[in-house]
Amino acid sequence: MKIFSKKNIKLIGYAILFVGTAFVIFQMFPHKAQFDMQYELGKPWNHALLTAPFDFPIYKSDAELTAEKDSLKRFYTPYYVILSDKLQNQLEKLIDDNTIPTENNTKYYVEKNLISVYNKGIIDAKVFEELTSSQIKEIFLSDSTKIWRKTLLKNLYTIRSAYDYISKHLPISEEEVKVLNIERYLIDNLVFDKTKSESALHDLQKNISITSGMVQEGERIIDRGEIVKYQQFKILNSLKKEYQDHVLVKNNNWVMIGEFLLIAGFLFLFLLYIYLFRPEFISLKNVLFFILMINLIIGSASLITKYSVEYVNIVPFALIAIVVRIFFDSRTALFMHIITVLTVSLFVQSSYLFVLLHIPAGMVAVSSLKQLTHRSQLVMGAIFIFINYSLVYLCFMLIDSGSLKNIELQQFKYFALNATLLLSAYILIWIFEKIFGYLSDVTLVELSNINNKLLMEYSQKAPGSFQHAMQVSTLATAAASTINANTLLTRTGALYHDIGKMKNPFIFTENQNGCINPLNEKPLEEAAKMIIAHVYDGIKIAENNGLPQKIISFIKTHHAKSVTRYFYNTAINSADGADVDIAKFSYHGPLPSTKEEAIVMMSDSVEAASHSLKEYNDETIENLVENIINTQIAEHSFQNAPITFRDVEKVKSVLKTKLLNIYHTRISYPEVKK
Repeated sequence: MKIFSKKNIKLIGYAILFVGTAFVIFQMFPHKAQFDMQYELGKPWNHALLTAPFDFPIYKSDAELTAEKDSLKRFYTPYYVILSDKLQNQLEKLIDDNTIPTENNTKYYVEKNLISVYNKGIIDAKVFEELTSSQIKEIFLSDSTKIWRKTLLKNLYTIRSAYDYISKHLPISEEEVKVLNIERYLIDNLVFDKTKSESALHDLQKNISITSGMVQEGERIIDRGEIVKYQQFKILNSLKKEYQDHVLVKNNNWVMIGEFLLIAGFLFLFLLYIYLFRPEFISLKNVLFFILMINLIIGSASLITKYSVEYVNIVPFALIAIVVRIFFDSRTALFMHIITVLTVSLFVQSSYLFVLLHIPAGMVAVSSLKQLTHRSQLVMGAIFIFINYSLVYLCFMLIDSGSLKNIELQQFKYFALNATLLLSAYILIWIFEKIFGYLSDVTLVELSNINNKLLMEYSQKAPGSFQHAMQVSTLATAAASTINANTLLTRTGALYHDIGKMKNPFIFTENQNGCINPLNEKPLEEAAKMIIAHVYDGIKIAENNGLPQKIISFIKTHHAKSVTRYFYNTAINSADGADVDIAKFSYHGPLPSTKEEAIVMMSDSVEAASHSLKEYNDETIENLVENIINTQIAEHSFQNAPITFRDVEKVKSVLKTKLLNIYHTRISYPEVKK
């Protein structure tokens, strides 16, 4: 056995690819240790005795820090600026006002007092009340000199107190003051200096300590069954914070080695599964697709976890099961989904709950989308997955706490968003079809719709050939279901296998409608060449219309390397013993390489030949099917296809039954006697 055979070199290359993938996934990991214990204030501690694994500070709660910050506001002095232009504007208005008398120097005193109150500062009444309620007694004031001076809050004026001050300092009676309407010259002239004030408050608050003590390594924190009290709750929160923010896995090489080996081990199990149970999937295209899907899901989970560990359930993990199931099979999809979920569980919180949630979701996805042929199936699948998440979560909470009081309603929002994101599978399926050349059931359903543009054109240009294709499709689909082949792919391939006859439809007998066959006037070799050309014409038409390669393969292989018997036999009979070059009368292949292509080849030959029978009964149809398919076997037409003799016998049986049904004898209706 050669160690460095071509097959082994390929396998080694794929193994290297997977090792590289393991390294990429490892690099995507958050690399933070996780505090994976659930607890709640006032509830029993359900885990084993917990001691401090290292020294860590006890962080104050948000409420404590907020209270301390609020208490500091009593010592905080805000900054305000006096707007001098406001005083100037009011004085100009006063000078131009002729309604204020000049007797007793009234206008002079009004002007003098306005200057006095504006220089001290007029503040908005609501702001004054807010500052007073915050127990702020002083503020910093600045004017055009840019010099800050501290002023008592009580020395400032509001519009009301400024009016009272001016009215008391005028040499006229109260009734005369009211007539003057001094309020029109009073507006607040203090503006809050936000930048300066926030800077002062920040300088004050930055000295607040965010901790209130230390826990020493090995110190007892809490034991099983104890009620989580407030101080213990603070300590547990602090330990959790230290795990998430500071205890990096990079500081522990052994942890990193363990993580990498687990990732590589999971990927190796998947590679081993493919090698042992799905060797037909081993190709560079498929390996790259598997790697891309795994990295896409794990990368999304890693990115979201780095932002917030709570949002990891938003990631549509079942997407990998859906997409892989569409292009491959249920077993591969589920295996790949489980490998991905187990890998992500290495860096998420509550790994047990995470695995419990997402592995059943993959099972539901694979089961509900066995064959995706309608958009509604994906929507229903997403609904089933949402229901699965919700039920599993509710059951877990019942087991964990014995009641539903601790349920986090936010989780159901995450599950709903997860299910909604699963609908993106349609877009991904389309993208992967274009990138990797895969063919989904959705696309096959669209292609097999006889009302699509290409098939409508086919039915108009070559109606006889189109009817032949329809009959072949019916026969081949029935045969495919008998031997567990892909019925949808078989049906679609059969519909397009003779599409090349659109170019010269009238050289084929099924489109002539009793007219003279134009090939009768051609030399036998040229006539055979024109018939054989419909394969190449079909390939060109298919490529021009963007048909997938899997469908084009049916066009290429439906005659394999068979001989145009009519022209070849005629040529031999006319040769008077001379040699006839069989290559000039033979199709050029390739041979069918799948069960589905082999079925279409058999069905096509049998259906076409059945029209030449003069009598339709069990014997004639059985002989026809046996002779044609046995000839194809003798010519080694199916040697590249994974089809067994037992499968061939089943196909023969189905074709015989179907042809008998098509050509069954009808009873003649009696005429009415007069």
